[in-house]
Parts: sequence; structure tokens; C-alpha cells
Amino acid sequence: MKQCPECGAKIVGRIDKKFCSDACRNSYNNKFNKDSKNLIRNTNNRLRKNYRILEALNPDKKTKTSRAKLIEKGFDFNYFTSIYTTKIGTVYYFVYDQGYLPLEGDYFALVRRES
Repeated sequence: MKQCPECGAKIVGRIDKKFCSDACRNSYNNKFNKDSKNLIRNTNNRLRKNYRILEALNPDKKTKTSRAKLIEKGFDFNYFTSIYTTKIGTVYYFVYDQGYLPLEGDYFALVRRES
């Protein structure tokens, strides 16, 4: 007799069935995936916040801002989605289509990549 790994009830039905019900299957998988889901959720929230900050500071697709202004709004420089290096070696950091380029004197060029 097979037992449900979530509630211990007897499993009736197909030979390859692992859980007694959809509720037990969902409950088991939610517990199993909880830690990785929290990490992913927190990372996505961080990226979303960074994106909103860049979008708000750069309404005209190209502008300049200071590190202090980005930090004041809560920008986290550890979270970005891609890096683009030009042929001459200039490195842009992107959060989806919103990018920033470190400049001299703690300033940043903000750009929006055309899709």
C-alpha cells in the first residue's frame, strides 16, 4: 500500500500516483519550493524597484543623474539583468531596457534601449 507523502493517507488510483489529492500535491510542492521561491521573489522585487527608479529618473530616454540621487531613492547596484559592452569597451548595466553607465565624479548616464 502506497501512502501520501503529505498526509499519510492510502493512495487509491493509478499505479504511478504519488499523492492522495490535488490539495496534498500542492501543499507538498509549496513547502518543498518555499525557500527558492522566496529568493526568486525577493530578487524580482529588487529588480522591479531598480527598474521603477531608473524609469522615473529617465522619462526622456537619455539623461544624467548622481549616485546620491539613485541611492536616496533606494537603488541597489547589485541587481541588474544584463551588461552591454560597446566596441570601445564602455560598459552599460541594464535592468531590462533601462540602463546606466558610470561616469566620472559619481555620476551616471541613464539610457533606454530601443526594443
